[in-house]
Amino acid sequence: MGFFGPHHQLAFIFGVLGSIVSFMVFLSPVKTFYTIYKKRTAEGYQSIPYMVALSSSMMLLYYGMLKTNANLIVGISCFGCAIEIIYLILYIVYAPKRDKVFTVKWIILFNLGGYCLIMVATNLFRERSKRVTVMGWVCAVNSVAVSASPLGIMRRVIRTKSVEYMPFLLSFFLTLCSTMWFFYGLFLQDLYVAFPNVLGFLLGTAQMVIYVIYKNANKGVEKTEKMQKGDMEGSVGDINPS
Repeated sequence: MGFFGPHHQLAFIFGVLGSIVSFMVFLSPVKTFYTIYKKRTAEGYQSIPYMVALSSSMMLLYYGMLKTNANLIVGISCFGCAIEIIYLILYIVYAPKRDKVFTVKWIILFNLGGYCLIMVATNLFRERSKRVTVMGWVCAVNSVAVSASPLGIMRRVIRTKSVEYMPFLLSFFLTLCSTMWFFYGLFLQDLYVAFPNVLGFLLGTAQMVIYVIYKNANKGVEKTEKMQKGDMEGSVGDINPS
């Protein structure tokens, strides 16, 4: 058996590790929703990331159910669906009316409508292997789109020189998560899982590098402003008579 053969034991190990890290990533917004609960308002927050995460979990769940011996994918996807539904319910409860309507509308169209459409389309194929292939491509394209979503945040960090909206720990765990699932897909020869996580790893690494570059940028600006302010006050003191 070659190195790139189906090493099921190694795949299981990386799958378990990937599930653990994914579990932690799914729970990362708990602090945000605790704040929303305390303030009794979700104003200023967006529901789109949670709808996208729910869609991704739903698709991976269906893909895992179509495949054989994909219990780890099914397990973590079930948890992902459950926790994202809880987040969205809390958001709808505390969001302003306009955001409530927007969120409910897109859950019906995007999550439910899109998912049902994909299920109908894949079931047009009689052979199970073809359904797995089609759903695998759908999941791969969706995962690439989700992996590319931090590009906007990275651009904002570079433009503002502020890492306020890009927590390092979240970037680290997302990168670690992509690494685990990449090796899981590699050892099972599942390119639909492995390929998108290459992009996830590269973008996650880029986020951490950008964080390191810009984490002290604001401190440097503040220090410069204080020095300039001190120089100005000193100049004024020299002008004023003692």
